Amino acid sequence: MTPINFVLILVNTLILVSGQFLWKYGMMKSGQIFSSLLGILKLLLSPYILTGLILYGAATVLWLFILSKVPLSVAYPIQSLAYVFALFGAYFLFGETLTSWKIAGVLLIVAGVAMISVHSGR
Repeated sequence: MTPINFVLILVNTLILVSGQFLWKYGMMKSGQIFSSLLGILKLLLSPYILTGLILYGAATVLWLFILSKVPLSVAYPIQSLAYVFALFGAYFLFGETLTSWKIAGVLLIVAGVAMISVHSGR
């Protein structure tokens, strides 16, 4: 795998995580939206949720391009770095707890991604 493909996968992952952050923020700002169909429609059209959906659409197009260049068995595990980005982003942006177990878990994910990335050419 070329370095540019690795960067594209990271960019794709960051776009997806950014969409999740927007959705989380949008949900924090919304009230009882699931009580009616109109509430759900308003939610989907809210700026944060809608922007998150647009980011997901862009990430999907980029992902299709990535899959045309990189084996799925290599690209998908690298995309699991989203867990790392989400964990630390949730801590810094939303004040969610960061425990030693969560950190140990993401370190295991990083180790697995490193093994796949280093040995993807073999």
